[in-house]
Amino acid sequence: MSKTIIRTAKEKDAERLLEIYAPYVTHTAITFEYEVPTIDEFLQRINNTLKKYPYLVAEDENRNLSGYAYAGVFKGRAAYDWAVETSIYVKQGEAGQGLGRLLHDALQKELQQMGILNMCACISAPRGTDPYLTENSIQFHSHLGYRMVGRFMQCGYKFSRWYDMVWMEKHIGEHTEKVEPVRFRF
Repeated sequence: MSKTIIRTAKEKDAERLLEIYAPYVTHTAITFEYEVPTIDEFLQRINNTLKKYPYLVAEDENRNLSGYAYAGVFKGRAAYDWAVETSIYVKQGEAGQGLGRLLHDALQKELQQMGILNMCACISAPRGTDPYLTENSIQFHSHLGYRMVGRFMQCGYKFSRWYDMVWMEKHIGEHTEKVEPVRFRF
């Protein structure tokens, strides 16, 4: 892997990030989205995330983007402010080179600086051998220190088959009786 920098996403990145995401929609069950979003929809997603949370991109010295990671609302009530749901996407063909780990670690650092305590990952899971999905994401998160907290059976439907959904979590801060408010981005 060439020298990679992790930086905050910009509006001009939207088209290249959508190119990374689109194959996950059309060829995998990693996302349960059926249709590739339009560039305007994708840009709106980025901008909405950046209002409160980090949205990071991996860029090489030639300014090529090879992945992205972001955090979002875990649940919409104030009591859940200290927990986020995370997502990481790496350009297909570039997995296994440490890029996902680089993105995750940078995201975790930013979330810790905000006062976030729990990183949660909602991961689609195959029901046996499957042409559209492996257990790589579950294994990746386990390697990063996440633990399995739940499995929902046959709750996602894509490519004429049923998939399970697992939740994994990682505590990244101390859970004390008195806690400081989260320092959202804006």
